Amino acid sequence: MSHPTQDAGPPLFRAVASSTRPLYQLLKAVGFTNKIHVEITPEGLRFGADHARVMQGAAHWNKNLFASYTTNLPPAAGNGDDDDPEPEPEPVSFQISLPAFLETLQIFGVADVAARQARSDIDPLVRGNPRINHQHRGGNGSDAFSHQTLHGGGSASSSNGTCILSYPSGGGPFSIILEEAGVKTTCNLTTYLPEMPEDIPFDIDDLSFKVIMQARYLLDALAEVGSMSPERLTIVVSRKEPYLRFRTSGSHSGAGAPGVESTVDFRRGRDLLETFSVRAVDRAKGERRWSQTFKFDTIKAATEAMRIASKVSLRGDGQGVLSMQFMVEVEGVGGAGGGVPGGGAGLSFLDFRFVPYATDGDEETDTEGEGDDVDMGEA
Repeated sequence: MSHPTQDAGPPLFRAVASSTRPLYQLLKAVGFTNKIHVEITPEGLRFGADHARVMQGAAHWNKNLFASYTTNLPPAAGNGDDDDPEPEPEPVSFQISLPAFLETLQIFGVADVAARQARSDIDPLVRGNPRINHQHRGGNGSDAFSHQTLHGGGSASSSNGTCILSYPSGGGPFSIILEEAGVKTTCNLTTYLPEMPEDIPFDIDDLSFKVIMQARYLLDALAEVGSMSPERLTIVVSRKEPYLRFRTSGSHSGAGAPGVESTVDFRRGRDLLETFSVRAVDRAKGERRWSQTFKFDTIKAATEAMRIASKVSLRGDGQGVLSMQFMVEVEGVGGAGGGVPGGGAGLSFLDFRFVPYATDGDEETDTEGEGDDVDMGEA
Protein backbone atom coordinates (compact mmCIF):
# COMPACT_ATOMS: atom_id res chain seq x y z
CA MET A 1 0.00 0.00 0.00
CA SER A 2 1.17 3.50 -0.72
CA HIS A 3 1.42 6.43 1.65
CA PRO A 4 -1.00 9.34 1.42
CA THR A 5 0.18 12.40 -0.45
CA GLN A 6 -0.40 16.07 0.15
CA ASP A 7 -2.70 17.66 -2.43
CA ALA A 8 -3.22 21.36 -2.94
CA GLY A 9 -6.57 21.09 -4.72
CA PRO A 10 -9.74 19.08 -4.25
CA PRO A 11 -9.55 15.33 -4.95
CA LEU A 12 -10.50 14.00 -8.36
CA PHE A 13 -13.10 11.82 -6.67
CA ARG A 14 -14.73 11.57 -3.25
CA ALA A 15 -17.77 9.57 -2.16
CA VAL A 16 -19.34 8.74 1.19
CA ALA A 17 -21.36 5.58 1.90
CA SER A 18 -23.18 4.65 5.08
CA SER A 19 -22.70 0.94 4.42
CA THR A 20 -20.19 -1.01 2.34
CA ARG A 21 -22.41 -4.06 2.16
CA PRO A 22 -23.92 -3.48 -1.31
CA LEU A 23 -20.57 -2.21 -2.61
CA TYR A 24 -18.84 -5.36 -1.41
CA GLN A 25 -21.47 -7.68 -2.84
CA LEU A 26 -21.36 -6.10 -6.29
CA LEU A 27 -17.57 -6.07 -6.42
CA LYS A 28 -17.28 -9.65 -5.17
CA ALA A 29 -19.41 -10.78 -8.11
CA VAL A 30 -16.50 -10.01 -10.46
CA GLY A 31 -13.85 -11.35 -8.10
CA PHE A 32 -12.27 -13.79 -10.57
CA THR A 33 -9.12 -11.69 -11.10
CA ASN A 34 -6.32 -10.25 -8.96
CA LYS A 35 -6.27 -6.77 -10.43
CA ILE A 36 -9.38 -4.86 -11.41
CA HIS A 37 -9.72 -1.92 -13.77
CA VAL A 38 -11.39 1.13 -12.19
CA GLU A 39 -13.04 3.89 -14.19
CA ILE A 40 -14.39 6.97 -12.41
CA THR A 41 -17.08 9.03 -14.15
CA PRO A 42 -19.53 11.68 -12.96
CA GLU A 43 -22.26 9.01 -12.90
CA GLY A 44 -20.44 6.39 -10.87
CA LEU A 45 -17.62 3.86 -10.85
CA ARG A 46 -17.13 0.96 -13.22
CA PHE A 47 -14.99 -2.04 -12.25
CA GLY A 48 -13.84 -4.26 -15.11
CA ALA A 49 -12.30 -7.72 -14.82
CA ASP A 50 -10.80 -9.84 -17.60
CA HIS A 51 -9.75 -13.47 -17.81
CA ALA A 52 -7.56 -14.42 -20.79
CA ARG A 53 -9.81 -12.48 -23.19
CA VAL A 54 -12.43 -15.26 -23.02
CA MET A 55 -14.39 -13.86 -20.09
CA GLN A 56 -15.02 -10.31 -18.92
CA GLY A 57 -17.11 -8.97 -16.08
CA ALA A 58 -18.09 -5.45 -15.06
CA ALA A 59 -19.64 -4.16 -11.84
CA HIS A 60 -21.25 -0.74 -11.71
CA TRP A 61 -21.44 1.45 -8.62
CA ASN A 62 -23.98 4.07 -9.54
CA LYS A 63 -23.62 7.34 -7.64
CA ASN A 64 -27.04 6.66 -6.12
CA LEU A 65 -25.37 4.03 -3.94
CA PHE A 66 -23.63 6.82 -2.02
CA ALA A 67 -24.88 9.44 0.41
CA SER A 68 -22.64 11.95 -1.40
CA TYR A 69 -20.67 11.68 -4.62
CA THR A 70 -18.31 14.35 -5.98
CA THR A 71 -15.93 14.41 -8.93
CA ASN A 72 -13.45 17.02 -10.15
CA LEU A 73 -12.38 15.31 -13.37
CA PRO A 74 -10.30 17.10 -16.01
CA PRO A 75 -12.01 18.08 -19.28
CA ALA A 76 -11.70 15.61 -22.11
CA ALA A 77 -9.18 16.37 -24.83
CA GLY A 78 -10.63 18.30 -27.76
CA ASN A 79 -13.38 19.93 -25.71
CA GLY A 80 -12.01 23.44 -26.02
CA ASP A 81 -14.78 24.58 -28.37
CA ASP A 82 -16.14 27.97 -27.38
CA ASP A 83 -19.63 26.76 -28.30
CA ASP A 84 -19.43 24.19 -25.50
CA PRO A 85 -19.39 26.13 -22.19
CA GLU A 86 -19.43 22.91 -20.15
CA PRO A 87 -16.94 20.46 -21.68
CA GLU A 88 -17.38 16.76 -21.01
CA PRO A 89 -15.11 15.47 -18.23
CA GLU A 90 -12.49 12.85 -18.99
CA PRO A 91 -13.01 9.58 -17.05
CA VAL A 92 -10.09 8.63 -14.80
CA SER A 93 -8.81 5.05 -15.05
CA PHE A 94 -6.37 2.92 -13.08
CA GLN A 95 -5.96 -0.56 -11.65
CA ILE A 96 -5.92 -1.75 -8.04
CA SER A 97 -5.59 -5.05 -6.22
CA LEU A 98 -9.07 -6.58 -6.03
CA PRO A 99 -8.39 -8.92 -3.04
CA ALA A 100 -6.97 -6.00 -1.04
CA PHE A 101 -9.95 -3.78 -1.89
CA LEU A 102 -12.47 -6.48 -0.94
CA GLU A 103 -10.69 -7.16 2.34
CA THR A 104 -10.73 -3.46 3.18
CA LEU A 105 -14.45 -3.12 2.48
CA GLN A 106 -15.09 -6.20 4.59
CA ILE A 107 -13.61 -4.51 7.66
CA PHE A 108 -16.64 -2.26 7.77
CA GLY A 109 -19.01 -5.09 6.91
CA VAL A 110 -17.81 -7.34 9.75
CA ALA A 111 -18.45 -4.59 12.27
CA ASP A 112 -21.88 -4.00 10.74
CA VAL A 113 -22.78 -7.69 11.04
CA ALA A 114 -21.63 -7.77 14.66
CA ALA A 115 -23.79 -4.74 15.48
CA ARG A 116 -26.83 -6.36 13.86
CA GLN A 117 -26.27 -9.59 15.79
CA ALA A 118 -26.03 -7.66 19.06
CA ARG A 119 -29.32 -5.89 18.31
CA SER A 120 -31.07 -9.17 17.47
CA ASP A 121 -29.89 -10.74 20.73
CA ILE A 122 -31.60 -8.07 22.82
CA ASP A 123 -34.62 -7.21 20.68
CA PRO A 124 -37.29 -9.93 20.49
CA LEU A 125 -39.05 -8.07 17.66
CA VAL A 126 -35.90 -8.35 15.55
CA ARG A 127 -35.49 -12.02 16.48
CA GLY A 128 -39.03 -12.77 15.41
CA ASN A 129 -39.02 -10.77 12.21
CA PRO A 130 -39.16 -13.29 9.35
CA ARG A 131 -37.66 -10.81 6.87
CA ILE A 132 -34.60 -10.23 9.03
CA ASN A 133 -34.28 -13.98 9.55
CA HIS A 134 -34.27 -14.34 5.75
CA GLN A 135 -37.42 -16.48 5.67
CA HIS A 136 -39.54 -13.97 3.80
CA ARG A 137 -39.70 -14.11 0.04
CA GLY A 138 -40.89 -11.11 -1.95
CA GLY A 139 -43.11 -11.13 -4.94
CA ASN A 140 -40.20 -11.82 -7.30
CA GLY A 141 -38.91 -14.74 -5.21
CA SER A 142 -35.60 -13.13 -4.26
CA ASP A 143 -34.49 -11.14 -1.26
CA ALA A 144 -30.74 -11.44 -1.84
CA PHE A 145 -30.50 -7.67 -2.07
CA SER A 146 -33.36 -6.75 0.19
CA HIS A 147 -33.09 -3.92 2.68
CA GLN A 148 -32.83 -6.40 5.54
CA THR A 149 -30.25 -8.63 3.89
CA LEU A 150 -27.87 -5.78 3.26
CA HIS A 151 -28.53 -3.50 6.18
CA GLY A 152 -29.83 -5.67 8.97
CA GLY A 153 -33.40 -4.44 9.08
CA GLY A 154 -32.65 -0.81 9.95
CA SER A 155 -32.03 2.24 7.85
CA ALA A 156 -28.96 2.45 5.64
CA SER A 157 -27.28 4.64 8.24
CA SER A 158 -28.26 2.56 11.25
CA SER A 159 -24.70 1.31 11.71
CA ASN A 160 -23.61 4.83 12.68
CA GLY A 161 -20.55 4.41 10.50
CA THR A 162 -19.27 5.85 7.26
CA CYS A 163 -17.00 4.76 4.46
CA ILE A 164 -15.17 7.49 2.54
CA LEU A 165 -13.63 6.67 -0.83
CA SER A 166 -11.34 9.16 -2.51
CA TYR A 167 -8.81 9.47 -5.32
CA PRO A 168 -6.76 12.63 -4.66
CA SER A 169 -4.81 12.89 -7.92
CA GLY A 170 -3.67 10.94 -10.93
CA GLY A 171 -1.06 8.34 -10.01
CA GLY A 172 -1.82 8.68 -6.30
CA PRO A 173 -3.29 6.06 -3.99
CA PHE A 174 -6.95 5.09 -3.85
CA SER A 175 -7.99 5.94 -0.29
CA ILE A 176 -10.60 4.19 1.86
CA ILE A 177 -11.44 5.62 5.28
CA LEU A 178 -13.73 3.57 7.53
CA GLU A 179 -15.25 5.08 10.67
CA GLU A 180 -17.22 2.86 13.04
CA ALA A 181 -18.05 3.41 16.72
CA GLY A 182 -15.34 6.06 17.06
CA VAL A 183 -12.67 3.89 15.43
CA LYS A 184 -11.10 5.24 12.24
CA THR A 185 -9.29 2.97 9.79
CA THR A 186 -7.41 4.39 6.80
CA CYS A 187 -6.19 2.31 3.90
CA ASN A 188 -4.36 3.63 0.84
CA LEU A 189 -4.28 1.16 -2.05
CA THR A 190 -1.51 1.43 -4.62
CA THR A 191 -2.82 2.29 -8.08
CA TYR A 192 -1.36 0.91 -11.30
CA LEU A 193 -1.44 2.04 -14.89
CA PRO A 194 -4.63 0.87 -16.60
CA GLU A 195 -4.06 -2.27 -18.66
CA MET A 196 -7.63 -3.40 -19.26
CA PRO A 197 -7.86 -4.91 -22.76
CA GLU A 198 -10.57 -3.87 -25.15
CA ASP A 199 -14.06 -5.15 -24.46
CA ILE A 200 -14.98 -8.50 -25.95
CA PRO A 201 -16.97 -7.43 -29.02
CA PHE A 202 -20.71 -8.05 -28.80
CA ASP A 203 -22.76 -7.02 -31.82
CA ILE A 204 -26.12 -5.77 -30.56
CA ASP A 205 -27.20 -5.26 -34.19
CA ASP A 206 -26.59 -8.96 -34.92
CA LEU A 207 -28.55 -10.34 -31.99
CA SER A 208 -29.29 -14.07 -32.30
CA PHE A 209 -31.43 -14.62 -29.22
CA LYS A 210 -32.62 -12.98 -26.02
CA VAL A 211 -33.99 -14.62 -22.89
CA ILE A 212 -34.97 -12.92 -19.63
CA MET A 213 -35.57 -15.00 -16.52
CA GLN A 214 -35.15 -14.90 -12.77
CA ALA A 215 -31.48 -15.27 -11.89
CA ARG A 216 -32.09 -18.01 -9.33
CA TYR A 217 -33.39 -20.31 -12.10
CA LEU A 218 -30.09 -19.97 -13.92
CA LEU A 219 -28.17 -20.57 -10.69
CA ASP A 220 -30.18 -23.72 -9.96
CA ALA A 221 -29.65 -25.02 -13.50
CA LEU A 222 -25.87 -24.59 -13.33
CA ALA A 223 -25.75 -26.22 -9.92
CA GLU A 224 -27.60 -29.25 -11.29
CA VAL A 225 -25.52 -29.75 -14.44
CA GLY A 226 -22.26 -28.88 -12.67
CA SER A 227 -22.41 -31.51 -9.95
CA MET A 228 -19.81 -33.71 -11.72
CA SER A 229 -17.29 -30.91 -12.40
CA PRO A 230 -17.77 -30.85 -16.19
CA GLU A 231 -15.38 -29.26 -18.66
CA ARG A 232 -17.83 -27.78 -21.15
CA LEU A 233 -21.26 -26.20 -21.13
CA THR A 234 -23.39 -26.09 -24.27
CA ILE A 235 -26.26 -23.61 -24.40
CA VAL A 236 -28.99 -24.30 -26.94
CA VAL A 237 -31.82 -21.86 -27.66
CA SER A 238 -34.52 -22.90 -30.13
CA ARG A 239 -38.01 -21.95 -31.26
CA LYS A 240 -38.93 -25.60 -30.73
CA GLU A 241 -38.93 -27.63 -27.55
CA PRO A 242 -37.01 -27.67 -25.27
CA TYR A 243 -36.57 -23.94 -26.10
CA LEU A 244 -33.68 -23.45 -23.65
CA ARG A 245 -31.22 -26.23 -22.80
CA PHE A 246 -28.03 -26.42 -20.73
CA ARG A 247 -25.90 -29.49 -21.44
CA THR A 248 -22.53 -30.27 -19.88
CA SER A 249 -19.90 -32.72 -21.06
CA GLY A 250 -16.46 -33.89 -20.06
CA SER A 251 -15.18 -34.38 -16.53
CA HIS A 252 -12.35 -33.18 -14.31
CA SER A 253 -12.58 -36.35 -12.23
CA GLY A 254 -9.26 -37.66 -13.49
CA ALA A 255 -7.24 -38.68 -16.52
CA GLY A 256 -8.99 -41.22 -18.67
CA ALA A 257 -12.28 -40.80 -16.83
CA PRO A 258 -15.33 -41.27 -19.06
CA GLY A 259 -17.18 -38.17 -20.13
CA VAL A 260 -20.21 -37.30 -18.05
CA GLU A 261 -23.20 -35.55 -19.59
CA SER A 262 -25.99 -33.75 -17.80
CA THR A 263 -28.90 -31.76 -19.22
CA VAL A 264 -31.38 -29.22 -17.88
CA ASP A 265 -34.30 -28.08 -20.03
CA PHE A 266 -36.53 -25.07 -19.44
CA ARG A 267 -40.17 -25.46 -20.33
CA ARG A 268 -41.87 -22.66 -22.20
CA GLY A 269 -43.88 -20.90 -19.51
CA ARG A 270 -44.32 -17.39 -18.19
CA ASP A 271 -43.25 -18.55 -14.74
CA LEU A 272 -39.75 -19.40 -16.03
CA LEU A 273 -38.99 -17.42 -19.19
CA GLU A 274 -40.30 -13.85 -19.12
CA THR A 275 -38.91 -12.94 -22.55
CA PHE A 276 -37.94 -15.35 -25.31
CA SER A 277 -36.74 -14.38 -28.79
CA VAL A 278 -34.70 -16.36 -31.32
CA ARG A 279 -33.44 -14.90 -34.60
CA ALA A 280 -30.54 -17.20 -35.42
CA VAL A 281 -31.06 -19.73 -38.21
CA ASP A 282 -29.15 -23.01 -38.06
CA ARG A 283 -28.51 -23.70 -41.73
CA ALA A 284 -27.70 -27.37 -41.14
CA LYS A 285 -30.92 -28.07 -39.24
CA GLY A 286 -33.11 -25.60 -41.09
CA GLU A 287 -34.61 -24.07 -37.95
CA ARG A 288 -34.24 -21.06 -35.71
CA ARG A 289 -31.64 -22.23 -33.27
CA TRP A 290 -28.53 -20.91 -31.50
CA SER A 291 -26.01 -23.33 -30.01
CA GLN A 292 -22.58 -22.56 -28.57
CA THR A 293 -20.19 -24.35 -26.21
CA PHE A 294 -18.24 -22.60 -23.45
CA LYS A 295 -15.73 -23.59 -20.82
CA PHE A 296 -17.85 -24.45 -17.82
CA ASP A 297 -15.54 -22.84 -15.27
CA THR A 298 -15.88 -19.43 -16.94
CA ILE A 299 -19.68 -19.55 -16.75
CA LYS A 300 -19.41 -20.82 -13.19
CA ALA A 301 -17.37 -17.73 -12.27
CA ALA A 302 -20.58 -15.69 -12.62
CA THR A 303 -22.51 -17.68 -9.98
CA GLU A 304 -22.06 -14.97 -7.34
CA ALA A 305 -23.85 -12.55 -9.68
CA MET A 306 -26.61 -15.12 -10.16
CA ARG A 307 -26.97 -15.45 -6.41
CA ILE A 308 -27.47 -11.76 -5.62
CA ALA A 309 -29.41 -10.71 -8.74
CA SER A 310 -33.16 -10.75 -9.21
CA LYS A 311 -33.20 -11.12 -13.00
CA VAL A 312 -30.79 -12.00 -15.78
CA SER A 313 -30.85 -11.22 -19.49
CA LEU A 314 -29.12 -13.81 -21.68
CA ARG A 315 -28.18 -12.71 -25.18
CA GLY A 316 -26.07 -14.19 -27.96
CA ASP A 317 -24.80 -12.58 -31.14
CA GLY A 318 -24.00 -13.95 -34.57
CA GLN A 319 -20.37 -14.61 -33.64
CA GLY A 320 -21.38 -16.82 -30.73
CA VAL A 321 -20.47 -14.40 -27.94
CA LEU A 322 -22.70 -14.80 -24.89
CA SER A 323 -23.77 -11.78 -22.85
CA MET A 324 -25.24 -12.02 -19.36
CA GLN A 325 -26.60 -8.88 -17.72
CA PHE A 326 -27.78 -9.16 -14.12
CA MET A 327 -30.19 -6.76 -12.50
CA VAL A 328 -29.51 -6.34 -8.78
CA GLU A 329 -32.06 -4.68 -6.52
CA VAL A 330 -30.47 -2.54 -3.82
CA GLU A 331 -32.70 -1.03 -1.15
CA GLY A 332 -32.20 1.52 1.57
CA VAL A 333 -29.12 3.21 0.09
CA GLY A 334 -28.35 6.28 -1.93
CA GLY A 335 -29.12 9.95 -1.85
CA ALA A 336 -26.43 11.32 -4.17
CA GLY A 337 -27.74 12.81 -7.38
CA GLY A 338 -31.42 12.21 -6.83
CA GLY A 339 -30.98 8.74 -5.42
CA VAL A 340 -33.22 6.80 -3.13
CA PRO A 341 -32.97 8.33 0.34
CA GLY A 342 -35.04 6.96 3.16
CA GLY A 343 -34.99 3.33 2.11
CA GLY A 344 -36.17 3.48 -1.51
CA ALA A 345 -35.16 0.84 -4.02
CA GLY A 346 -32.44 1.27 -6.62
CA LEU A 347 -30.98 -0.90 -9.37
CA SER A 348 -27.41 -1.88 -10.13
CA PHE A 349 -26.14 -4.02 -12.97
CA LEU A 350 -23.48 -6.66 -13.50
CA ASP A 351 -22.34 -7.44 -17.05
CA PHE A 352 -20.51 -10.54 -18.28
CA ARG A 353 -19.32 -11.62 -21.73
CA PHE A 354 -18.07 -15.05 -22.73
CA VAL A 355 -16.24 -16.25 -25.85
CA PRO A 356 -17.25 -19.75 -27.04
CA TYR A 357 -15.10 -22.62 -28.22
CA ALA A 358 -14.45 -22.58 -31.95
CA THR A 359 -16.98 -24.64 -33.88
CA ASP A 360 -16.84 -26.38 -37.22
CA GLY A 361 -18.66 -25.06 -40.24
CA ASP A 362 -21.72 -27.27 -39.74
CA GLU A 363 -22.57 -25.60 -36.46
CA GLU A 364 -22.25 -21.99 -37.57
CA THR A 365 -25.38 -19.87 -37.47
CA ASP A 366 -26.45 -16.64 -39.06
CA THR A 367 -29.31 -14.27 -38.34
CA GLU A 368 -32.29 -13.73 -40.55
CA GLY A 369 -35.75 -12.27 -40.24
CA GLU A 370 -37.25 -10.00 -37.66
CA GLY A 371 -37.32 -12.52 -34.79
CA ASP A 372 -40.33 -11.12 -32.95
CA ASP A 373 -40.44 -11.77 -29.22
CA VAL A 374 -42.42 -14.85 -28.29
CA ASP A 375 -45.32 -14.32 -25.92
CA MET A 376 -44.47 -16.73 -23.13
CA GLY A 377 -47.93 -17.94 -22.34
CA GLU A 378 -48.69 -20.75 -19.96
CA ALA A 379 -47.39 -24.06 -21.25
